[in-house]
Amino acid sequence: MSRPVRVAPIGVALLGCGTVGREVLRLLTEQSGELAARVGVAVRLVGVAVRRPQRHPEVPAELLTTDTVELINRDGVDVVIEVIGGVEPARSLLLAALRAGRGVVTANKALLAECGPELYAAADATGADLYFEAAVAGAIPLLRPLRESLAGDRITRVTGIVNGTTNFILSAMDSSGAGYGETLAEVSRLGYAEADPTADVEGYDAAAKAAILASLAFHTRVTSADVYREGIAEVSAADILAARELGRTVKLLAICERVADSAGTEGVSARVYPAMIPRSHPLATVGEAYNAVFVEADAAGALMFYGQGAGGPPTASAVLGDLVAVARNRVAGGYGPRESAYADLPIRPMGDTLTSYHLSLEVLDRPGVLAQVAQVFAEHEVSIMVVRQTGRALDQALPSNAGPSNAGPSNAGPAGAGANLVIVTHLAPDAALRSTVDKLAGLDVVRDVVSVMRVEGEVK
Repeated sequence: MSRPVRVAPIGVALLGCGTVGREVLRLLTEQSGELAARVGVAVRLVGVAVRRPQRHPEVPAELLTTDTVELINRDGVDVVIEVIGGVEPARSLLLAALRAGRGVVTANKALLAECGPELYAAADATGADLYFEAAVAGAIPLLRPLRESLAGDRITRVTGIVNGTTNFILSAMDSSGAGYGETLAEVSRLGYAEADPTADVEGYDAAAKAAILASLAFHTRVTSADVYREGIAEVSAADILAARELGRTVKLLAICERVADSAGTEGVSARVYPAMIPRSHPLATVGEAYNAVFVEADAAGALMFYGQGAGGPPTASAVLGDLVAVARNRVAGGYGPRESAYADLPIRPMGDTLTSYHLSLEVLDRPGVLAQVAQVFAEHEVSIMVVRQTGRALDQALPSNAGPSNAGPSNAGPAGAGANLVIVTHLAPDAALRSTVDKLAGLDVVRDVVSVMRVEGEVK
């Protein structure tokens, strides 16, 4: 028996008409014929909800409304596109849309990272679609491959540059040698940073995206509160230079990893922080405001997704892609993928996560200093991979097993003279590394712990 063919247009309600919303409106208008051909029926914009209609001369007056709830419930609305941002009122509005059986397309990573399970439950209750490709990495087709294309594989790790503003800042620092403050000021002047860049530079934006990536990759509910987060405000020009001298560069990374403890019990580690990566790593060459995500899976191996991760047109492209998918489902009488959280893996605390540190210490230049520093690492069972010194000579070369040096003093400088000691560790639990740093800071021979940065992308 043949299925009834839908001929009525797909009605679309657009919530918000800012940078992304204006581009969605433009694409809906300019590509209406192509959208109809792709979907199978016409796609018609029913209304646009905004707070201040007088500020939107680009929207036909008959489409504008300030009554968002009425628009969602209006007859003829099949799909609600949300580009308002933030948690409320977006959460309440989308719950109302899903409970009314409307398909939902959203670019709202903060909402999904905080309230994803509630939205999924509402979608399941009515069989409505919930699509959100634009929430992470803009135009880059990333979430759908994780959600669908790789559904038959076992993903082990997702490492990404998912915030364009911080990547632009770090790329500029690397190329110019300038410090964080002056680079942020210049990036803001050029329009690559928000008036209030806190969500970007403190890592909140990347943490929300990491929660979404981890949830999809590991079939486990992960919220932004589960993601360990550090921003880039403490990254200095000296850190960038130190990375360069070691053949590395600094990137703000979102890392989602399937890990196992000593008993073999699997869990999920989700974290965001600036880290040094080798210049040979695929992510090292990602510059300016671009995004890239490196996915590792058992069968597929290593996959790289790269492109523009923000901005009106790229994000609108992803929104329209989701709209076509939802509209096709409506025409066919079906629905898209549902939430997959069957694995329900525990979230691994940051302290248990294996990481590697790069430390820069200002120390006294006198005999035995290197041995004292090495003893602290040995006490915490942290193995040293690399030791470098600048300034005056300290002890003789330290063995790579991080044991205390038995070598006698070399040509030590006068009492009170200083030297810089750079140490890179092997992998160790983050809590052990942090305790090591705290103990080093208390040594009489250590004048200052100049910087501490994690190292990623090394052969394990």
